[in-house]
Amino acid sequence: MPPAVPGSAAPLSLEEALTDDALAGDLRVFQRKHGHRYSLDDTLTACAAAQARPNAQRALDLGCGIGSVLLMLAHALPEARLFGLEAQAQSFDLVTKNIARNRLEARVSAAHGDLRDTTKLDTLVAENGGRFELVTGTPPYLPKEHGTLPPDSQKAHARFELRGGVEAYVAAAARVLAPGGTFVVCAGARADERVNGAAREHGLYVHERLAAVPSPIKGALFSVWTLGTEAKPFAEREPFIARNESGARTAQALALRSFFGLPNPVDEIESPQLRARGRSPRVSSQ
Repeated sequence: MPPAVPGSAAPLSLEEALTDDALAGDLRVFQRKHGHRYSLDDTLTACAAAQARPNAQRALDLGCGIGSVLLMLAHALPEARLFGLEAQAQSFDLVTKNIARNRLEARVSAAHGDLRDTTKLDTLVAENGGRFELVTGTPPYLPKEHGTLPPDSQKAHARFELRGGVEAYVAAAARVLAPGGTFVVCAGARADERVNGAAREHGLYVHERLAAVPSPIKGALFSVWTLGTEAKPFAEREPFIARNESGARTAQALALRSFFGLPNPVDEIESPQLRARGRSPRVSSQ
C-alpha cells in the first residue's frame, strides 16, 4: 500500500502514489512514484550553490519543484533562510508537504507562482527582506516543439520549456539578485550560447561551468553554471563523472553523497552486464 500523505484521509491511488526517499542528512522527500523525481541535476546544482556561497544567509530557488534543491540547501546552509517559487500545482503541493514533514517551516518556505511574473518576483523581494545573495534554478531542457509531451502534467512541465527555459530563469534571477549575488543554474549540454546570451542580456557574468557526464563512454548530459552580478574570470571546472565504465559510482559521486550526509556503500558491486556492453546506467541521485 502506498504511503499516506500527512493530512490525507486515505492512501493515494497508484497514479498518485508517493515514495519516501532520503535526500540529505536526515531530511527526506516525498515524490510521486510515477511522476517527476529529483535526480543528479538537482543534487549537483545544490552542491555547486552551497560551495559558491557557503555563508549565504538568504537564498531563493526558482521553479523549486518538489523542493529537492531547496531542502538540500537547507541541509548544506544551516544558518540560511530559504525561499522557493513553484508554478506547477502538484509540485507546489509536494514542496509544501516536504517542508512540513522535515519541520523546516521556521526557515524554509515556498510560494505558488510563475517565475516569469515580475510582479510575483517583486513581491517575494519586498515581503522577504530584500534581494537574495544566492539564487538557484533547475529549468527543463527541452523546447516544447522537440518531442511529445508526456500526458502527466508534472512530468511535462519538468521536462519541456512550457513556462520558458534557461533564459527565463536568468531573467528572473537578475531581477531578484542582490549586488554581488550568485546564481547557479543547470542547463542542457548544448545550451552554452543560450546561457551566455541570456547572461549578457540581463547584465550577469558567467563565472564557472561544470559539465555532468553519466560515464566515461558518454558525452555530457547537462552543465551547471555559476553566474553573478560581478565580473570574474571564467573557470571551466573538471567534469563530474557519475559512474565508471562498469557502472559503479565514481569517487566524485561518492563525495557528492557524502557532501549531503548520505551513506556510501562500502563495497559497491560493479555491473558485469554494463561492463560487457559498454553502457552506463540511468543517472540518479539515490
